[in-house]
Amino acid sequence: MGGAALAHDDPRPVKPGKRATINDVARIAEVSKKTVSRVINQSPFVREDTRERVNAVIKELGFIPDPQARGLAFRRSFLVGMIYDNPSPTYVVNMQQGVLDALKGSGLELVVHPCQRTSPTLLEDIRGFVERQRLFGVIMPPSMSEDENVIALLKELDTPYVRIASVALDEPQAMVVTNDWIGAAEAAYHLADLGHRRIALVRGLDLFRSSQTRGKGFSDALAERGIPLPPEYDIYGAYTFESGIEAGHQLLSLPEPPTAIFTLNDDMAIGVMQAARDRGLELPRDLSIVGFDDLPMAARVWPNLTSVRLPIRDMGRMAAEKLLAPMRGIDPAQLKQPTIRPALIVRKSALPAA
Repeated sequence: MGGAALAHDDPRPVKPGKRATINDVARIAEVSKKTVSRVINQSPFVREDTRERVNAVIKELGFIPDPQARGLAFRRSFLVGMIYDNPSPTYVVNMQQGVLDALKGSGLELVVHPCQRTSPTLLEDIRGFVERQRLFGVIMPPSMSEDENVIALLKELDTPYVRIASVALDEPQAMVVTNDWIGAAEAAYHLADLGHRRIALVRGLDLFRSSQTRGKGFSDALAERGIPLPPEYDIYGAYTFESGIEAGHQLLSLPEPPTAIFTLNDDMAIGVMQAARDRGLELPRDLSIVGFDDLPMAARVWPNLTSVRLPIRDMGRMAAEKLLAPMRGIDPAQLKQPTIRPALIVRKSALPAA
């Protein structure tokens, strides 16, 4: 029996001008209020013919579920939180877009919460955010994903989470692993193949696991090619444009400056470019530069930046899909684990050594 027929034959239709309620839907579809609630919340525990009948009545009545009531019924809101501490705004926006791609049509919305990992009130702030919003779940990009104290807090609050990190830190169903060391090694091989021997590395904050992983991939690959990385060529930045400028000046003021510089993100690479121009160098003739992440701006600066590409938007989408799996009746442990392999995108910013 179709939803339309039920609605027209029912002896107690909804009065004109009166907003339909969940009770009206249940009565006309001849199901319980609980079944209507399950259909609204996309529960897998409803027969397909029942789901179709309820959805037909919902459509005919123009019934709009109350999000607050839905949240109360599940003791959670229909909000997914993204908790992050990342100094690159472009990275964060790309990640958000990927999460939103996965949430489309799910009835869930994204709310973002920037943090500072070094803050003495970090755990207190996150607890307040999660409890206040009654989050459906949490997605954490690096470096927040690497903080085991935050993970312990989310477990205490019984809040589902998925973390994105350069190496596996958790059970597969709670991880998206980005294998950053592969991309950093490719960058080292590329500069070595171009004939560079004086190659410098600008790391990110040591607090970031990605800085450690990328740095190790790069230095190990240089060692494999017999190229040293002396201490004066191995320095730290802060994953920001400004720290890239500072690092560039530091390296280029050495008595024997490097002919090539690899930075562990694109923001710092573009900062190094600025420092080189400030010192009157011509790029890429006088200095080769390679970045990491391949953010959109890498293809827009001049010279176009050679960079290791991470599919940041896809990473956000994969994490959200894992978080949503139980709601869709899928066991996250049974999901095929995505393999993310960074790839070097060669452009104009690195030339053979003079």
